[in-house]
Amino acid sequence: MPGAESMPAAMPDAMPDEIRLHTPRLTLDALRGEDAAALYRYRADPAVSRYQGWCPASLDEACRFIERCAAVTPDTPGSWFQRAIRQRDSGELIGDLGLHFVADAPATVELGISLAPAHQRQGLAAEALQAALGWIFEGLHKHRATASVDPRNQPCVTLLAGIGMRREAHFVESLPDGAGWADDVIFAMLEREWRLRHASERHRG
Repeated sequence: MPGAESMPAAMPDAMPDEIRLHTPRLTLDALRGEDAAALYRYRADPAVSRYQGWCPASLDEACRFIERCAAVTPDTPGSWFQRAIRQRDSGELIGDLGLHFVADAPATVELGISLAPAHQRQGLAAEALQAALGWIFEGLHKHRATASVDPRNQPCVTLLAGIGMRREAHFVESLPDGAGWADDVIFAMLEREWRLRHASERHRG
């Protein structure tokens, strides 16, 4: 996944039953039942699941995941609010993005992202994350956004640094990974840092 590229802020479109974000190439909206097969294909791909906390064992499990996501709203503390990442022109599901509303830190949102291998290294993950950050800080008025990454996942490390998130902490062997223990690197961005970065980008533009 490449680093971020300068782009206009996402345009949010609030609907009665969901929240939809648009970027030049993507739409972020609710996962639907018909997305299960595509979700299962990329989430179960070893290239994607290696550094993910969840990998569906079957198509049925992917269906149940989508059903659970439908019951979550952005004001549910402790929840992961999952958005589909779709190609804007075709509607094809190419990934998903989660926002974790931390129960004991209500001003903080944790980000997570998965993208199908065929759509990586095109700036799409950066585009989706920039849209999410804009919504977190401008739409939800949160103070802080974070992301957790295994430092062996160098493309994701590069991605987070590229969209302006700070490498804030490195916890050594802090998470079980199935084969032992893995390090955990935390990236973060504050609302004022996001505004400063976007003001600078607008000035350059």
